[in-house]
Amino acid sequence: MESNSANGSPASDSGNHACLDGSMKVIIDTDPGIGALPSPPLLPDVHSLMFRSSFRSFCLSSIFSVYSLRTCGIHVFNLVADDSMTILMAFQLPEIEILGLTTIFGNVGTEDATRNALLLEKSQVLLILFMDLMGLAIYFYRHRWEKMDKNASEFLVEMVSQYPGDVTILALGPLTNLALAIKRDPCFASKVKKIVILGGAFFTAGNVNPAAEANIYGDPEAADIVFTCGADITVVGINITTQVKFTAIISAGIFLHDPVSFAALVRPDLFTFKKGVVRVETQGICMGHTLMDDGLKEWITSNPWTGYSPASVAWTVDVPGVLSFIKQLLTKP
Repeated sequence: MESNSANGSPASDSGNHACLDGSMKVIIDTDPGIGALPSPPLLPDVHSLMFRSSFRSFCLSSIFSVYSLRTCGIHVFNLVADDSMTILMAFQLPEIEILGLTTIFGNVGTEDATRNALLLEKSQVLLILFMDLMGLAIYFYRHRWEKMDKNASEFLVEMVSQYPGDVTILALGPLTNLALAIKRDPCFASKVKKIVILGGAFFTAGNVNPAAEANIYGDPEAADIVFTCGADITVVGINITTQVKFTAIISAGIFLHDPVSFAALVRPDLFTFKKGVVRVETQGICMGHTLMDDGLKEWITSNPWTGYSPASVAWTVDVPGVLSFIKQLLTKP
């Protein structure tokens, strides 16, 4: 929904999801960060919960602890405020059909991101590896992942062409894969149903430097291509995600950037949005800066913001509602 006012109040949490059963086909473009088992965490009173085979136990571990150990004891899932938690959340919703996961550098390099996603085994999905512009596809069958000769942008184009107007892409990392898909298929923007982006810092400071947010800074040229492609775009910046903190473990709170963007996809009623053309600075000391024309001024002459389709920029968030939704989803049987 779009707010009629910058100060509009988001709807309260009604407990209902935004989509009907089986109605949403989703591809998650992700950079899941799962690291090697470290020494004991330096955070006070943080406990590690062992993964106990059931998916529900795994999800409970992800919401109630910072570290959730895999059965082999070799890997640690840094699920709080990471793409991995969001992927697990998506698997919990029967309304969502996960067509595939495409990996990109971000929290870790592309190879590590793909390896990490391989650990998130839940159902038969496709995982596409993007690496040096020539990635490999991996597909899941009978609880095993296998490599295929296909790159991420090719897979994205294939899916939106196979299901025109039905595929939504949730982008949780730099937008390289999407930009390559747009260049590969000039009709990509008209075929995709919606693109939901975690990225940008709108009317606030960045988290990489004063100007830029990490995902956009990772590939600013790609981000500008995506924002100006004409697709139906929703973007959730750190001006929104930093308002949502999980404080049950650490009083200072843990930001839930990725889960919040997923909530914007399936529960847009918990947010308000403003329409505006978004551009990205691609050079100089402000490289990666996202700047939105909020339409308050009508321009007499053309400028770099005119002639482009506006994006829906998340403007306000129902913090208790989003936290409740995340907890409910990760603790459901």
